[in-house]
Amino acid sequence: MTRTVDLNSDMGEGFGDWRMGDDAALLDIVSSANIACGFHAGDPDVMDRTMRRAVANGVGIGAHPGFADLKGFGRRKLPLPHDEIANAVAYQLGAAQAMARRAGGKVRHLKLHGALSNMASVDPALAKACYSAALDVDPDIVIMVLAATAMEDVVRDLGCNWAGEIFADRAYNDDATLVDRSLPGAVLHDAATAAPRILKMLEAGAIIAESGKHIPCQIDTICLHGDTPGAVEMARGIRQHLTDAGITITPL
Repeated sequence: MTRTVDLNSDMGEGFGDWRMGDDAALLDIVSSANIACGFHAGDPDVMDRTMRRAVANGVGIGAHPGFADLKGFGRRKLPLPHDEIANAVAYQLGAAQAMARRAGGKVRHLKLHGALSNMASVDPALAKACYSAALDVDPDIVIMVLAATAMEDVVRDLGCNWAGEIFADRAYNDDATLVDRSLPGAVLHDAATAAPRILKMLEAGAIIAESGKHIPCQIDTICLHGDTPGAVEMARGIRQHLTDAGITITPL
């Protein structure tokens, strides 16, 4: 079993005076932050504030590009040409790099958001378009992928730096994709349930699907969503449970 793992969260997803999640509290707990780049959420001021706090806390900064869909929070599937999506990914990564540099930090990784991520997890051509665009901007960036999906196949073929991700607060289908949010039990809210489940996955070196099926995979990082109710308590409970089990939480 791995004795070191990253704990990441999606954040910087407010917009103007509107707030989403408690980023300040989460940045005291997680080791990496996936920061929205202004398309599905976020704006320059939110990015700056979030990145400066991440730098101060020694939290790794990641770009979190998604569809240009503020109203749908990037969770609606948009049937766009792959080259258009690739340009949007490169554009958002560039914005994140500029804001991180100004805040005294650096973008270490990239993770696709929402519907774009879900689509790329089953569409290798889309995943390749997105990741190739990011690598054109920064050949050394770490691509964070949904473990054991088409995303992983693509980054292995590309030969780039990558990290396999599992979710603390989401249920899994037997093909390692996430259970649709509209279905009962798709999102977990209780650390007392989620933390032991994650530890079992680390011990097994596998995703454990809702059916009980084990899907062997490389687990480098664990994600929990910052916008869900009780996210801070969930993050704190998972970190404590893993630390008590002798696992070190560290950035990618």
